[in-house]
Amino acid sequence: MKKMMLATMIGCAILSTSVIAQPNTDKVVIAHRGASGYLPEHTLPAKALAYAMKPDYIEQDVVMTKDDKLVVLHDHYLDRVTNVATVFPNRARKDGRFYAIDFTLAEIKQLSVTEGFNIKEGKQVQGFSERFPIWKSHFTVPTFQEEIEMIQGLNKTLGYDIGLYPEIKAPWFHRHEGKDISKAVLTVLKHYGYIDKNSNIYLQTFDFNELKRINDQLMPAMGMDLNLVQLMAETDWNETMVYDKAGKAHAYSYDWMFKPDGMKVLSQYADGIGPWKPMIVKDSSTVGHIELTDMVKNAHENGMVVHPYTFRADKDRIPAYVKDYDGMLEVFYNQADVDGVFTDFPDKAVHFLQQQSQPQKQ
Repeated sequence: MKKMMLATMIGCAILSTSVIAQPNTDKVVIAHRGASGYLPEHTLPAKALAYAMKPDYIEQDVVMTKDDKLVVLHDHYLDRVTNVATVFPNRARKDGRFYAIDFTLAEIKQLSVTEGFNIKEGKQVQGFSERFPIWKSHFTVPTFQEEIEMIQGLNKTLGYDIGLYPEIKAPWFHRHEGKDISKAVLTVLKHYGYIDKNSNIYLQTFDFNELKRINDQLMPAMGMDLNLVQLMAETDWNETMVYDKAGKAHAYSYDWMFKPDGMKVLSQYADGIGPWKPMIVKDSSTVGHIELTDMVKNAHENGMVVHPYTFRADKDRIPAYVKDYDGMLEVFYNQADVDGVFTDFPDKAVHFLQQQSQPQKQ
């Protein structure tokens, strides 16, 4: 209860000191893992802070525990953002990772969460060095329900209508482990009133086979019809795996999505796509000479929205073809004509759209 109050207080404190108007635009801002540029990703304080910045949607990455509970965590393992290796040192799998699916919710609630880190030469090195200091303050892994209730509660008390943008993480992995995470996520969403395309929600996944299953089988059986988004990856990222008859995993090929009829096929199952930024604006672009692919045009022609990822204001994450973060937003929102962006810095994107919507002085 104290942690929930802390998260709400942080968000409301920001809101009370800044007048943030809803942008007069059809472009949207998606808070990527919350206000993850300022607080550890996917913690309730990061979501409360994001809420106060008034994006259109707040993202939740959802994974399942050993006892079939749903928690909000970007990876389906725990070791990148928690102290699991210290609390449960003997619980790693052969690959050295500590998988959430091997721990009960009660065990996961014992862990502390911090800013993401990597292990280099035996030491923890913070992934974004200029962000919230590693292992400072105290954060925990929230359940999916805890986050929904906080966002819905703030919508009620503050009178806004900020939506959810959950991602079903690695459904292929969960199903291989005997757990139907997609059905579990849909059950929770239905319980909280997210049932059709009028609900303020997009449900996303990288796994096309699972997206198709959700659209064709699970949602019809449950009396649901949510807006679905197909996330797009490069095949060699191994973002989605498929298992052969021998039980060996192979990378799912995304190559067909980039072919001329790819968007047409996707539009039969999805209401939108979530591509990586370079899939829209080529890395070969230079300042003043932006090279666009046909992806946005093709998606729009097939009735889908386009929400690329991930927009970060960290100095080393600004592409060479723009001078700053706002320049990046200008290229994507205005030149590429995307419908929204996933960003670690939702306040900056909201401010950019506010400025865009204001009448220009003569």
